[in-house]
Amino acid sequence: MKPKNKVPVATIVDANNKELMAIRKIAGENGELVIRGKIFGAMPMVAKLTPAEARAALKLIDFRTFLFLLTLLFRKT
Repeated sequence: MKPKNKVPVATIVDANNKELMAIRKIAGENGELVIRGKIFGAMPMVAKLTPAEARAALKLIDFRTFLFLLTLLFRKT
């Protein structure tokens, strides 16, 4: 019997490495970025990011942080 493929999960942790959110799916729907997951491992959540909020979030990122984000994708854990 083949084991079922697990859905990849990205977790967001706090300063004490305790799980705050497990992200199970990120997708574009109706012109918004929709993030689905669970908060604190129990409560299902759907978060939506509108284009205006995405532009506002990008204003928070300076050049140094932008470079860090690019290199973060290629770092080992």
